[in-house]
Parts: sequence; C-alpha cells; structure tokens
Amino acid sequence: MISFAAISTFVLLTITLAPLIPSNHWIVRDWEFPRVQICVLLFTNILICIGLLLYEPVLTLSIFVAISGLCLAYQLYWVIPYTPLFPKQVAQVKRYQVKNSIGIMTSNVLMTNRDYGRLIELVNDIQPDILVTLETDKRWQEALSSLKKDYPYCVERPLDNLYGIHLFSRLKLRNIEVREMIEDGVPSIHCEVQMANDIWVRCHFLHPAPPSPTENTKSTQRDIELALVAKEVEGEQLPIIVTGDLNDVAWSPTTRKFRFDSGLLDPRIGRGMFNTFHADYPFIRWPLDHLFHSDEFRLAEIRRLPSIGSDHFPLYTKLVYSNQ
Repeated sequence: MISFAAISTFVLLTITLAPLIPSNHWIVRDWEFPRVQICVLLFTNILICIGLLLYEPVLTLSIFVAISGLCLAYQLYWVIPYTPLFPKQVAQVKRYQVKNSIGIMTSNVLMTNRDYGRLIELVNDIQPDILVTLETDKRWQEALSSLKKDYPYCVERPLDNLYGIHLFSRLKLRNIEVREMIEDGVPSIHCEVQMANDIWVRCHFLHPAPPSPTENTKSTQRDIELALVAKEVEGEQLPIIVTGDLNDVAWSPTTRKFRFDSGLLDPRIGRGMFNTFHADYPFIRWPLDHLFHSDEFRLAEIRRLPSIGSDHFPLYTKLVYSNQ
C-alpha cells in the first residue's frame, strides 16, 4: 500500500506541476482544466496516506501527506474564487427596470446533435434578448429559422467544421462584423446592440479553437484571439460584453490575463463555477462557456440551463445597466 501511495502522490504532483512548464502544447495546457477533479483526488490521497500512517507510522507517508497537502493548496488557489467562499466581483440586483436589462443565452449545440426542438423549446421558455449558438451548420440554421419571428435581427455563419456561429437578437444591431481573427474557418461575431433603454453595448461573441490532439496541438491561436479581443475592448467607450465558448476554463492563466488586460468583470467570481462541459459526465465538468462585462453592469441572474442533447449545457446571464 505504501508503494501505491508513492505512485499516486507522484502522479498527482506531476499533473499539478505540469501547467507550470512554459509550453503551449495541449499535453501541458489541458491540465489547467480539471483542477477541481485534481483537488478531489488529492484530498482522497491525503486521507489514504493518513489512514496508512495509523497502521504504519513511517516518515515516507508523512512526506506524501505534506506533498499532497501543498498540491491541494495550490490547486485550491486557482478555483476558490469561483465558489461562494470568495467575495463577489459583480454586485447583485433584485429590483430593476426591464428596459435596463439584457439577457443573453449562449449554447454550443454540438453540430452532430439533431435534437433541434429541445433548444427551441428552451429558448421559448427562457425568452432571452440575445441567443448565441455555436457549432451550428446549415441544418441547424434551417431548424432555428422559426425563431426569427421573435428574433428579427440575425447574423448567420453556418459551417460544417464545428465552428459555425449564429446570433439571434430581439434588440437592434449595428456595425456588425463576422471575423476570422486568427484562423480561417473559425469566425467570431462583433457588433453593437441597442438595449431597450437606448444604450448601445459593444458585444463580442467568440468560439476559438481549443488545444487538443484533434484540433490545434497548441493553445497559441486561442490565446492570441483572446489577447486581441482584450486589446480591442481596453479603450472602448461603450459598455462591453464578451461571451461564448472560449475553450478555456475560468481559472486558467490565459483567461485571468484576458480579464486583467481588458478590465472586464466575471459575474461567476464569488458565486460558482457554472460548469457547462461535459454535459454527459458529471465528474468531468468545468466552465468552458463564459460571459464577461464592463463595470457599467450589475448581475440580475446567471444560471446553467438544462441539457439540449449537446456536450455543453447552455448558459443564461441577465445583466442590468447601471450608470452609478
């Protein structure tokens, strides 16, 4: 059993230290994703080692406990901000005028998912002001065309490469751009949205490619796209919203740098992780779908929505404009 404890401690130490390696390769960067799961494994390892110590009090086991404890503290450093144990970054409002609010629903539909009705039914139930769909191809575009009666302002970019993107809005749009910022075939939508109170909001809807063995072997393209958007919004005079499936977790160094450089706020901080991926495997979940905003907004509501048959849960966020 001591040999088992040695192996488990070594493995957990290795995957804890892996993200510190100065590399953008997916083998290194992907260990930033399951920090919560690693915390659970580290805590379990500590309990096992303590249990073994009761029967065989040897120095080696004490060292394993110490190593695991330090690793656990390091992992918690990254994830604790996304729990109620941390101060809220964005103030909550309960009373507000509807005209000052904007509700945004983002949904990575999984291109091969053909259960169109579940998303349409959910949209009709939630009634967001804006719906952003990702991984939508021409078949999804045709299926969702029924929404246009309620969402007359649309931007459509169907693709069959997992990077199609569609925007449905009740609110007026202007200065619409569909850009392939870094990679051909990986578009994003950038526009201005007029809220019911006549305030214009600059919005960026993103879906960069992830670092993975089947996509980009390195995170370079994703990281550059986020850096470019951060630089673009840094000097913007209008209120800002950035949302989408960023293929990055909320606590990664890349996303932290994006928040710092852009000056945008994350309403999840101090509230919860709102894990949107993977919908089918409860133990393998982390927050891949995000919404960030400028400090003109307060939070009315944020929640993960029910499954629509995709590998992602939809995310719904309602913000309230405040000039105070």
